[in-house]
Amino acid sequence: MKNITFSLNNKNVSIEIDPTKRLLDVLREDFGLTGTKEGCGIGECGACTVIVDKKAVCSCLMLLGQVDGKEVHTIEGIERDGELSLLQKNFIKFGAIQCGFCTPGMIMSATALLMENPNPSIDQIKRALSGNLCRCTGYVQIIEAIQATADEMNKKA
Repeated sequence: MKNITFSLNNKNVSIEIDPTKRLLDVLREDFGLTGTKEGCGIGECGACTVIVDKKAVCSCLMLLGQVDGKEVHTIEGIERDGELSLLQKNFIKFGAIQCGFCTPGMIMSATALLMENPNPSIDQIKRALSGNLCRCTGYVQIIEAIQATADEMNKKA
């Protein structure tokens, strides 16, 4: 057992736990953040994507000890004061949510992309989403939602 301290959705947290537990399991079981989904458990589907120190990562492949002293964001931390983020609103507006299972991971990957590159090309969006699988949308609506978000963010800047 080890005390692991990190920032979780902009709040400092500390937990006494086995540092070899997967980040995914700790987020869901210990912190009750069930928006992060387990799809494959081997880093292939992206349903478990979270942001660690501004980079999209598969939480099923990350051990809790690896986030000690780091900044972690989950889908639950994207909204502000009960209001969905612009990206979340655009996922709804463009019909990019269909069954919804992959949506949190898609939004987290897109959020990390927009943090790094506020004006991505279609190819850059596709590359950023390459680790996220969706069986419902065909990706067109997802790409449109991300493009629209980037456009709106750039108008405000």
